[in-house]
Amino acid sequence: MGDALEQFFILTGLLVCLACLVKCTRFSRCILLSYWKVLPKPFLRSMGQWAVITGAGDGIGKAYSFELAKRGLDVVLISRTLEKLEAIATEIERTTGRSVRIIQADFTKDDIYEHIKEKLTGLEIGILVNNVGMLPNLLPSHFLNAPDEIQMTQLILKHMESRRKGLILNISSGIALFPWPLYSLYSASKAFVCAFSKALQEEYKAKEVIIQVLTPYAVSTAMTKYLNTNVITKTADEFVQESLNYVTIGGETCGCLAHEILAGFLSLIPAWAFYSGAFQRLLLTHYVTYLKLNTKVR
Repeated sequence: MGDALEQFFILTGLLVCLACLVKCTRFSRCILLSYWKVLPKPFLRSMGQWAVITGAGDGIGKAYSFELAKRGLDVVLISRTLEKLEAIATEIERTTGRSVRIIQADFTKDDIYEHIKEKLTGLEIGILVNNVGMLPNLLPSHFLNAPDEIQMTQLILKHMESRRKGLILNISSGIALFPWPLYSLYSASKAFVCAFSKALQEEYKAKEVIIQVLTPYAVSTAMTKYLNTNVITKTADEFVQESLNYVTIGGETCGCLAHEILAGFLSLIPAWAFYSGAFQRLLLTHYVTYLKLNTKVR
């Protein structure tokens, strides 16, 4: 009995050490890619001529549109506000010289995909950024929702499969890494994006298609009421520029080193403490106060 118990503790210790080693390896790769930028410069352009970005009218989607154009891709911008799309398209063409197409579509509706498919016909699409998402209320509440992005992936993945080349970036959230009370449906929908992306990568990695899910924490955008930026809270441009260094790092990444460190810290909090009534009261008082003090009205 004593020998069996000793072996159990040894095995447990080895598994803990292995888990720590995996985390350290991931951090090391993030640090390497952040400071040395070992991703070959032509890599993104080698995926194909066009990048398609959903939710391109603001925030992270807009930042991906500009950055991918700067890195040599023509871009298709998809969002629901035509005026924003036209203004962004004009600016991208002026500053980068790349071709831009726009598609007005409201992803809260189900009848948009035939129109999108028609507009994308004939394009060599190398990159898809699935960024459509809604956080209807920044403050904690008991009902949140977000639309899914599966049909956009279905439209484009089949062509990537036939070309045996492509990159799909699905934007999830750090809130997806474990269930968050008071953001229940939002965290669950983003957790679905994580599981969907990682499963899909296993299905299609033999076809040489990269499917990566990003799980950032605080990014200052219209959706987050323009939180003041700091070491943790990134601007959309900062987040996007860093995240594109990590497209070959694996199926899941927080997208920036600061958020990787934060995710590691949060994972150390025991579940019983995180889900305790005291923590929920802390969230509803101190966190709400922080948001009110650190958001900007535009």
